[in-house]
Amino acid sequence: MIQSGMDPELFEQFIDQLERYVRERLIPAEREVIENDSIPAPILTEMREMGLFGLTVPEEYGGAGLNTSQYARVVRTMAYAAPAFRSIFSINVGMFNSAIKNGATEAQKAEWWPRIAGGEIACFGLTEPGSGSDSAAMQTTAKPDPGGNGWILNGTKRYITNAPQAKVGLIMARTEKEALPKNAHVSAFIVPMDAPGVSVGSADKKMGQSGAQIADIILEDVHVPGDALLGGETGKGFVFAMKSLDNGRISVGAASTGYARRALDSALRYATERKAFGEPIANFQLIQQMLAESETEIYAAECMMADVTARADRGENILRKAAAFKVFASEMCGRVVDRVVQIYGGAGYLAEYDAERFFRDARIYRIYEGTTQILQLQIAKHMLRDFAAGV
Repeated sequence: MIQSGMDPELFEQFIDQLERYVRERLIPAEREVIENDSIPAPILTEMREMGLFGLTVPEEYGGAGLNTSQYARVVRTMAYAAPAFRSIFSINVGMFNSAIKNGATEAQKAEWWPRIAGGEIACFGLTEPGSGSDSAAMQTTAKPDPGGNGWILNGTKRYITNAPQAKVGLIMARTEKEALPKNAHVSAFIVPMDAPGVSVGSADKKMGQSGAQIADIILEDVHVPGDALLGGETGKGFVFAMKSLDNGRISVGAASTGYARRALDSALRYATERKAFGEPIANFQLIQQMLAESETEIYAAECMMADVTARADRGENILRKAAAFKVFASEMCGRVVDRVVQIYGGAGYLAEYDAERFFRDARIYRIYEGTTQILQLQIAKHMLRDFAAGV
């Protein structure tokens, strides 16, 4: 199925407006975000009014109806500013919306799409204290409610992005001890975060990405109605989650690419202003080498993003390529910010300069939505499977 998305001319106008907003509004607000570890309420209101929380929701449900290529460009544009600004809406337009699109009933779409398009913040509950990529180790359970047609959920989810602000969570839970086919024991539930029995832990202290809050979600005898089961069918939760993660990995890859560009622009400016031996350090060839290597790698990531998102819009299976893009872009961003610290020299180690923050912020990109190592295993597994099948 081909995703047409927003009218191209209108979308380019939107991107131009967004770029100005990032530079004129978001970047000046970064210090406040860092000091308070939260996004200012007025900016959240502005983001809702701009429609950022419903970018990929169909127009008939109140969203902008962007296709994957357009969505990734918005993420890359927003990621030029502090990561918190992308993080707050990324679950809505990425994993949560993807799961609703791929697996929800018509009634669930009618209820939740307008709500998230209107700015209700969503979270995605897969990871647990003892399980992340390994769904077989999942401990959260959903058992039929003996008093009705609903379910009772118990368990803990860990490192959940936006949990402190979320109004709704897509929670993965075990509905069977084990089941075939593989992972059919996991189902997905749409859970309002104000449901009795749902509690959220204190926001975790992190290495970087100030303002992008994560926390535990604790579920204690949480009663949800039967229509909270995504798609109305058990055993599909892990499938929905994995399809959603393709979208999430594109988001992280796009964010890595946008933030690497921000860091490189900063280094370029510093190298032309900072003088040593009577001339700008930008004149030194080994500084130029680091700048050129960074530009080359960012361009490669931009090309990967354009390719994988175009394939997604054509309806192709992008599991392997989305994983490859996320791996390359996140590792690339890590290399770029490391070079940026080196270009800044001693100043790059000081908190008063941006290079130190770029270095800390970028580190998580190689971990969440699938670590580099897990994704490398996944890529290789699918390569070997396709080879054996003669594909």
